[in-house]
Amino acid sequence: MNIISRNITGVIMILIGLTLILITFLVNFVSSFPLLFFGIPLLIIGFFIFFNKNEDKIELISERRIKKNG
Repeated sequence: MNIISRNITGVIMILIGLTLILITFLVNFVSSFPLLFFGIPLLIIGFFIFFNKNEDKIELISERRIKKNG
C-alpha cells in the first residue's frame, strides 16, 4: 500500500471509529453500547494503518542455489 492510499484508509477508519464512539455517548449509552465493539477496534486499526511506516520497505531475497541430482 503506498503512502497516499495508506493515509486515506487510515483517516477514513479513524473517522468512522470516532463517529461510532461519539454516537454511543450521545445516544442512550445502554442501547448503543454494541457500537463500541466496532468503534474502538476501527479506531485502533486506523491509527495502526496511518502511522505504520515499515510497510513500504522491501526486503532483499537471499538466493540459495539448489543442486540438481542426476
